[in-house]
Amino acid sequence: MHYAYRFRLDPTAQQRELLDHHRDTCRQLYNHALNEFEQIPKSAGTLNQRVRQVRDQLTDLKDWWDELNNLYSTVAQAAVMRIEDSIKALSELKQRGYDVGSLNWKSPKDFRSFTYVQSGFKFDNKNGQTVLSLSKLADIPIECHRDIPDEETVKEVTLKKEPTGEWYASLAVDDKDEPPKPSLEDIDADEMVGIDVGILKYVHDTDGTAVESLDLSEERDRLEQEQRTLSRKEHGSNNWEKQRQRVAECHQQIKRKRRDFLHKLSTYYAQEYELVAVEDLDVKRMLESPRNSRNTASAAWGNFAEMLEYKCKREGAHFVEVGPDGTTKECAQCGVETDKPLWVREHSCPACGFEVDRDANAAWNVLSRGLAELGVGHSEVTPVETAFPMDTVVVSAKRVVEPGSPCLKESPTATSRQG
Repeated sequence: MHYAYRFRLDPTAQQRELLDHHRDTCRQLYNHALNEFEQIPKSAGTLNQRVRQVRDQLTDLKDWWDELNNLYSTVAQAAVMRIEDSIKALSELKQRGYDVGSLNWKSPKDFRSFTYVQSGFKFDNKNGQTVLSLSKLADIPIECHRDIPDEETVKEVTLKKEPTGEWYASLAVDDKDEPPKPSLEDIDADEMVGIDVGILKYVHDTDGTAVESLDLSEERDRLEQEQRTLSRKEHGSNNWEKQRQRVAECHQQIKRKRRDFLHKLSTYYAQEYELVAVEDLDVKRMLESPRNSRNTASAAWGNFAEMLEYKCKREGAHFVEVGPDGTTKECAQCGVETDKPLWVREHSCPACGFEVDRDANAAWNVLSRGLAELGVGHSEVTPVETAFPMDTVVVSAKRVVEPGSPCLKESPTATSRQG
């Protein structure tokens, strides 16, 4: 399977100039290649064939474009092949219902990365400092906060400049030894979990654990204050640029805190359970709603599901997404649907008298649908009948994002499972 490690670079002032020079050269090459690509008729071949026709012109370009000789060969090739990746990404968005246009030329602020593919990079240790040696560029210090296992092969390195001015290296690795998944029929009830996601409680699972949503109110207040200050600066001035960077730092702080929360939470579920079922939410349609769209966007449920999916695959756990319609209304005990407004936080079934937190009821329905989706025999009985915990342990989001703390380890439910 394929995934990536992301490390921060610590370049010197001279190395920053070289990185920016390489990035801008790749941008100009991309714009030139896009112009050449658009002149090739579609009848000339498939998308890949037409892009490769442009890539094959690189040798002739180097004869009169001296700056291309400063780029490593795979970096220049990757800049051209980026056209194919961008067109495919637009096609996928169009299939999902988004209104997309065509590719445009990239301005300096829109083109922020370039990639070494297969070769041209290696890791060295110089004077006790780990450095990333990049061919035709420099030996740049890199902050490796974790080790890359020996069985994983680094396939490519992407260098990216954030709006704050910081540089990062994303290492795409290939782990050929994907762990086998256990047989579905052999998974015990306490080794499977259904997850209901929400706003007030980010997740509520069938094991009796509820994690509160991440509180980003202070970060948002600071962002709004910095944005108001930016609006009073003269656009393009030195003060405006300094303030723009402060705004970018606020955005990045929110992004980092949210991703740290999602990574720890998804890692917990992928490592603790052998089968994970979640809702397949239509986030795009939810964002188009005029109500609560800001909190919906901030929740990043789509990112959580993506992280959970690839981490379950990495840990050898089963992952299934189910339709969310009716999970709150349907009784997990008898299946009777009952309408309830959002402010009603308890599920009380008029048919069987089953009473429980509405999010817990939804989580049990998610698990039942996941089992039915996978065709597992456990789905013949409801999760309630398999004696899942009825009490809820509420975990603060602060505990999840606390530096160095293992996610949810202090939860009584999680502790008992680890034993």
